Amino acid sequence: MGMNEGWAAIETKSEATQILEQWSEGDKDAPARLMPVVYKELRRRAAEYLRHERPDHTLQATALVHEAYLKLVDQSRANWKGRAHFCSIAAQLMRRILVQHAREHNREKRGGKWEKIYLDETKELGQEHPPDLVALDDALQSFASSYPRESEVVELKFFGGMKTDEIAQTLGVSAKTVLRDWSFAKLWLHRELT
Repeated sequence: MGMNEGWAAIETKSEATQILEQWSEGDKDAPARLMPVVYKELRRRAAEYLRHERPDHTLQATALVHEAYLKLVDQSRANWKGRAHFCSIAAQLMRRILVQHAREHNREKRGGKWEKIYLDETKELGQEHPPDLVALDDALQSFASSYPRESEVVELKFFGGMKTDEIAQTLGVSAKTVLRDWSFAKLWLHRELT
């Protein structure tokens, strides 16, 4: 099963949706029941984020998943709108954790070489070398302030590993809108990162 197929497979399991609804209704045991259902796909996505990282990188995929999951569970009253919403929030949390880790590493080096975490999806930005995560995060924050929906498309594609139709469903827009937003975002980010 490919990485993108994993999120879709989770959606077909009504168990995940039911557990998320129970969590939204205040069931304190729901997060513990959800973890086994979504762990494999979260772990696969975290490993993909870290695949191109240097071999001595201190953050491992398992630790990334656990840290993100602890942050998800720590939400006192989650209002999950379904699998896609959960996947989107999980992707955002993993991005924040990775960026925080990269920034801390860079701070420790006191202006040394920026830590690079590459995402396969950044190849589509048309750059000779993929941007590092910190530069990409800075660019995405700037982009999001002017183009919030378009930045969600980028977030779901880069960090959520979602396909066009999944993004469209999550955002409640057409697939054509997602493709148009993605084309615009690629141009904007390419300009910002070069």
